[in-house]
Amino acid sequence: MTLDDLDYAILRALSVDATQSAGALGRQLGLSQPATWRRIRRLEDEGVILGRRLDLDAEKLGLGVTVFLGIKLATKGRLSLEDFERAVRAIPEVQSVEHVLGLYDYRLRVVARDIADFERVLRRRIMTLPAVGNVDANVLLSEERRLGPLAAPES
Repeated sequence: MTLDDLDYAILRALSVDATQSAGALGRQLGLSQPATWRRIRRLEDEGVILGRRLDLDAEKLGLGVTVFLGIKLATKGRLSLEDFERAVRAIPEVQSVEHVLGLYDYRLRVVARDIADFERVLRRRIMTLPAVGNVDANVLLSEERRLGPLAAPES
């Protein structure tokens, strides 16, 4: 699929506020509402837009601690990876699971009420997962959300 400058403008605008209507977005970009809607629909149909997210305030939900875990599996193989991934997806405190290359096999983003709650999640849920070997934890102190650059590639 080839994206043009208008497609990239739509993607930039939606990445800032995905709740915008096609009409409002079209006015902002100088397009009609139907033309904007067709472009958004095409981007969704082609898999460029995978979905729309809702950002929640973890603190206001009583989740005051975020911890990034580096997990090194004790055994590796297709079954070990599948078993681990299936089991970790069932833990509600795990917000994201990333299979990575490097020092660890997986990177998890875990939320909890406080450090004591995180320790409970770590001991009872994460350390009991299939094939877990080494675990390294990094507590999030602050986070700045920045949109990465989304520009049309240089020709």
